[in-house]
Amino acid sequence: MTVHVSLGTRSYTVHIGNGLIGKTGPVCRELFDKPNTRCAVITDSNVEKLHAAPVLQSLAGAGFQAELIVVPAGEKSKSLEQAEIICNRMIAAELDRSSFVVALGGGVVGDLAGFVASIYYRGIPFIQIPTTIVAQIDSSVGGKTGVNTAGGKNLIGAFYQPKAVLADTDTLLTLPDREFNEGFAEAIKHAIIRDPALFEDLAHIDRNNLAPVITRNVEIKAAIVSADEHETTGERALLNFGHTVGHGIENAAGYGRFLHGEAVSLGIVAACEISMRKAGLPKNDCARILKLLGQYNLPTKLSSDISTGSIMTALKTDKKFSRGKVRFVLCSGIGSAFLSRDITLDDIEIAVEQLRQT
Repeated sequence: MTVHVSLGTRSYTVHIGNGLIGKTGPVCRELFDKPNTRCAVITDSNVEKLHAAPVLQSLAGAGFQAELIVVPAGEKSKSLEQAEIICNRMIAAELDRSSFVVALGGGVVGDLAGFVASIYYRGIPFIQIPTTIVAQIDSSVGGKTGVNTAGGKNLIGAFYQPKAVLADTDTLLTLPDREFNEGFAEAIKHAIIRDPALFEDLAHIDRNNLAPVITRNVEIKAAIVSADEHETTGERALLNFGHTVGHGIENAAGYGRFLHGEAVSLGIVAACEISMRKAGLPKNDCARILKLLGQYNLPTKLSSDISTGSIMTALKTDKKFSRGKVRFVLCSGIGSAFLSRDITLDDIEIAVEQLRQT
């Protein structure tokens, strides 16, 4: 299965199916058929053990010399410090502006490796090989790259599109249950903002046949990105449903305590609470959303040890604030969302407090 991301000269194809890792070399040969055959494969310490060998073998079979660069697994690796370490490794390996990057891993690796590709020699091409649900349906598509800082999530980064995405569904079979489930927070988000039929389908997925649900989510993400690549019209901002509070919770709790999808799940619950008060979201729809989140063992209640004050401080630095005002995504019903500038910090604070009572 394939999905085309239509962005003019920056357009690319997302390939979805099993066995795609073994086609890395031929895909790269078609994209990067140049005299220089050097590349960097950036992955983390967990993914390396599972998937690095076939990627390196495929690249070697296509005539590429690959430098394997492994970062520690976890959100803490998404940092400027780690980006500098990777760049220095690439310099030492004599990669230049005709080289390319392969991002092999989940959202952390994809964001970090994409960011490195965007700044190395002022930009070299890269491809994404996402190995988690959240990476395959969300973070690998759309060109958002970046790293975290103490001040907030993804505040330093670049819009930098990959040349291709290889979403090998076989890699999803190796995920532990927690990492498998967290990705469905993003799938549920896509359904809430755009597709009520997908919402129904997510209650009955077949873990051994994930390509159809991955493809539908990629189609939603690709359509939105194609319409608003740099998030200037408000269309792409709809993808932030649940993320304003979610990113605040991730930051306040310390990066690594929550997986991204787990924090987004809490953010979705908060956004639903505000949407019921401010956008007419039916209480029954909110209940259905909470039930579906629970089906994937995603959190819907916030621990008391994470203070509301720390969350509010963290979310004020979020990119979704514009000129001191929050741009908040509201849902009026499953499948319908819109961007509002009428939500106050008080509204958000009330919703965060409600998370302790859900």
